[in-house]
Amino acid sequence: MSTDTQEKMILACPHCHKKNRVAADRISQQPKCGQCKEALITGSPVELTIANHKAHMSSDMPVVVDFWAPWCGPCQQFGPFFEQVAPQFAERARFAKINTQNENVLGQRYAVRSIPTVAVFHRDQEIARQAGVMSPQQLHQWVEQVLQQLGA
Repeated sequence: MSTDTQEKMILACPHCHKKNRVAADRISQQPKCGQCKEALITGSPVELTIANHKAHMSSDMPVVVDFWAPWCGPCQQFGPFFEQVAPQFAERARFAKINTQNENVLGQRYAVRSIPTVAVFHRDQEIARQAGVMSPQQLHQWVEQVLQQLGA
C-alpha cells in the first residue's frame, strides 16, 4: 500500500508542449518529458503560439510572458534582458515570448495595448502586468515580487 503525499505539478514541455506530472520536489533534479524525453526545465524562454500557449498557460508553474514584435525597437532592446533573467527563475517560473505580429490573436486575447509588455500568468489567470522596457535588475525584482505574492 502506497501513500503518495508528494505535491504534484503539471508542467508543459518546452519542446513538444505535452503536459507532464512532476513531483514538486523533483523540479530541481532535471526532470525529463515523458513524451519526448527532453528537459522540462531549461531556463530559456519558450516561443508561444496559438497552437501551444494553452498547455503552458494552464500549467501549475507561473508563466512570465514577454509580448513583443520584431519591428519594435524597445522590444529588441528588452529581449536580451528577458533572456538573461530567465535562467534565474528556471525552477520557479516558465519564461515565454509571444510575437504579437505573428500571433495577433493572442495579443488581442490578452488585451496587449503596447509592447513590450510583460505579464505573469498562473493557471491561465493574469496575476501582474508591466509595460515598457525594464533593466535586467528591474525585471528580476519585479518577477521576484510577483512570485512571492503567489507563494512560488
